[in-house]
Amino acid sequence: MRSLNLDNLRTFAIVVEQGSFSAAATRLGLTQPAVSLQIRQLERHLGVSLIERIGRRAQPTAAGLELLGYSERFDALVSSALDAMARHASGVMGRVRIGTGATACIYLLPPILRSLRQRFPTLEITVSTGNTSDFVKAVEENSIDVALVTLPAAGRMLDVTPVLEDEFVVIAPAGTDLPERVDAATLTTRPVILFEPGGNTRRIVDDWFAQRGVALKPIMSLGSVEAIKELVSAGLGCAVLPGMAASQAARLGELVVRPLSPGLHRTLAIILRRDKRLHLGLKETIRALMALGPQRTSKPPQ
Repeated sequence: MRSLNLDNLRTFAIVVEQGSFSAAATRLGLTQPAVSLQIRQLERHLGVSLIERIGRRAQPTAAGLELLGYSERFDALVSSALDAMARHASGVMGRVRIGTGATACIYLLPPILRSLRQRFPTLEITVSTGNTSDFVKAVEENSIDVALVTLPAAGRMLDVTPVLEDEFVVIAPAGTDLPERVDAATLTTRPVILFEPGGNTRRIVDDWFAQRGVALKPIMSLGSVEAIKELVSAGLGCAVLPGMAASQAARLGELVVRPLSPGLHRTLAIILRRDKRLHLGLKETIRALMALGPQRTSKPPQ
């Protein structure tokens, strides 16, 4: 009793609209007996009379008039549902869940997200920030679709595509006298602020110091690159940061920015499940992330 044939319901609404079974049959491209059968089936299913003939015109009964109100709402919902599914089928609309580190989120993603939203206004994009290990697990579990992470990253189900090299730099308060390239020994003579432990970015920096025989003890460790820059700007010490986080401050002369000696860099890579099905929005997101690095000869995602 709870199921309802939507075709029969639509036929009923058209009979009422046209005022006759024959006119409704012409509108629907059916025979008049076929239209009459659909109305009888609907009435039998609901247990009420829906249409009565007044002269030569078919008009709704009281029950039919009430059902007509529901029919209009059903028709609108069905149209909306079909439109939504058509957008999914064409790939224009969908959901893309991106994971990345906080630094990349601040300095790399905004122009990418702006371009995607301009091109695909109905594309739903969510961004999560965290560490590489978090996102390796999240991509494998399919709780996010794609991640831009600091290498190393590996997983049995993952495709890992390096896209960008980011050189580390030392930043210091404006006016600080630093050599053109800063080595580990120089940093041991100064207060240093680093990223908090746990992520690949901090491990890369710690390994660089360890390879120089230096066990550096930072005066502070923070998870926010912007907070680190503010503390450095306030004169609390130097910091070792990814270059992308310091380029604007260097241009504006707000901070002293120097490369390390020997140089140190991190590699950012896209990670994706090998069996991930790519709709258009996700394909274009991956293309945009790939474009962060130098031009590649490999084929874009299909």
